[in-house]
Amino acid sequence: MKSKHGTFINERKIPVLKSVPVQLDDIIGIGEYFLKIKEEIVDEDQQKRKISKLTPEEELEYYRDPRVIELKSIVHNQLLDIIDLRRLDVKKINDIELRRQCDEMVREILSETEADVLWEIDQEILIKDILDEALALGPLEDLMEDAAVTEIMVNRKDQIYVEKSGKIILSPKIFNSDMSLLGIISRIVSPIGRRIDESSPMVDARLQDGSRVNAVIPPMALNGPCITIRKFSKDPFTVDNLVDFGTISRSIADFLKVCVENRKNVVISGGTGSGKTTTLNILSSFIPEDERIVTIEDAAELQLSQDHVVRLESRPPNIEGTGEIKIRHLVKNALRMRPDRIVVGECRGGETLDMLQAMNTGHDGSLTTAHANSPIDMLSRLETMVMMSGEDLPSRAIREQIAAAVDIVVQQTRLTCGSRKITYVSEVTGIEDDKIILQDIFYFKQEGFDASGKTRGQFIATGWIPDFFQDLVNRGIDVDMGIFHN
Repeated sequence: MKSKHGTFINERKIPVLKSVPVQLDDIIGIGEYFLKIKEEIVDEDQQKRKISKLTPEEELEYYRDPRVIELKSIVHNQLLDIIDLRRLDVKKINDIELRRQCDEMVREILSETEADVLWEIDQEILIKDILDEALALGPLEDLMEDAAVTEIMVNRKDQIYVEKSGKIILSPKIFNSDMSLLGIISRIVSPIGRRIDESSPMVDARLQDGSRVNAVIPPMALNGPCITIRKFSKDPFTVDNLVDFGTISRSIADFLKVCVENRKNVVISGGTGSGKTTTLNILSSFIPEDERIVTIEDAAELQLSQDHVVRLESRPPNIEGTGEIKIRHLVKNALRMRPDRIVVGECRGGETLDMLQAMNTGHDGSLTTAHANSPIDMLSRLETMVMMSGEDLPSRAIREQIAAAVDIVVQQTRLTCGSRKITYVSEVTGIEDDKIILQDIFYFKQEGFDASGKTRGQFIATGWIPDFFQDLVNRGIDVDMGIFHN
C-alpha cells in the first residue's frame, strides 16, 4: 500500500523513513485504509489440520509443479549437506528429536531461499514433504497413515496408485526422482534384514507393522523402481464388519462358523485382492480357544486373537542362493508340533499335497486359501498343485485325496465396482466317475447396480443341507436349520 498523504498511527502522522513501535489495538492509517494491531494465538493443531486441507485439484497442481519439485530437491540436498557438516549422528538421536533438529535446518535453508514459488504454496506442507523424504517414507508416509488406503502401488517415480474403498485411484503424490524412490525402498527393506540392488533386484517382505511389501528395481523393472505395499489393518475386520459391508450374509456367516467350530476343512478360493486373507483371518477366529493352532505364511498377515498360536513364516534364499525355507518344509514340520489346526495362508505349489494329507490324518478343521475363479476351478487347481510336489501320483488318487480332505469351498470375488462378495459356498460331496462332485449351498445373485455404481444383489440359499449339518442335529447340537431357507 502506498500513501500520498503519509502514514498515521492513532491519527498521528509518522515522519518519513522513521521507525515507530506499535502496540496492540493501535490503528495504522495508510491513505483510505486502516489496520488495527491484534494478537493472534497460533494453534499448532489447527496449523496441522490446515496442512491437510488441500483439495484434490490443489494437491495435483502442487505435487506436479516442476518448480516445487526442483525446490524440494535443492532443499533436500542442502539438508543432507548440513547434517554431514554438523556431523550429526542420526543413529544416536531419537526420531522425534532428529525431526525437530531437521525441521529447524529446513526452515533455516528456506529463509535464505529466494524462489518465487515459496510465496505461492503452503510452506508447512513443503517442510513436511522434505522431512518425510529425508527421514521417513517420502510421499508414501501420508498414504501409510491413511486408514482408508488399503494398498499402495508405485509403478514409477511419478505414478502412485492407491486402493480406497475398493477403488483403484491415482494419487497426486510423486517422488522427485528414481534415486529418491530407490532410497525409500532401501529404507523400507533394510530394517527387516533384506537388501535390494542390481544383483538382487527383487524383494518380498513384511514390514514391522505387518504390512506386506514387494519391490522390483532395474534392470528387471523397465520403467524405474516400483513397489507394492499391502497395508496391515491395525484393527482386523470381524464377521460383523463383513456382514455390514455386504461381503457376506448373516446366514452364510453362521454356517461357516458352525463349519469351523465342528472341524470341517475349508478352502477359500479367489483372485488376487479378492479378500481371501481377510476371510481366512475371520474364519480362523472361530477356532476354539483351547485348541493349538499353527499358522504358516509367506509373509505373516493373519491376526489371530487366540493365545495358543504358533506363527511360522517362510524365508526366501539369501544373496548366495542358500537358506531358503519353503512353505512345504513348514507344513511338514508343523505336523510334528502337535497342532489341532493348521492354517496355511496360501497354497501355491507342492505344499498342497502335504496340506491335504494333514487334513486327512487327524488335523481336520484346517484352513487355507488358493487362487481360482470358481469352486470347480479350485478343485482343478488343487490337483495341478499336488502334481507340482514331484510325487508320481495318478490323477484318480489325487482326486480321491482332494475329495476326502476338503469339505467346504468358499469362493470370494472382487466385483467390477470394487466391492468383495462371497459368491459361492459349496460342499465337496464325494467323487463319481473320476470327477469330484460339488454341491452349492449358497450363492450370490447379481441384480445390476445402484445409483452409486455399486453392485446390487442378494445371497441365495439353494436349499441343500450338508449331511454333517444333519448329523449335528441328530447329536443334539443346537444349530439353526433356517439358514438354508431364503
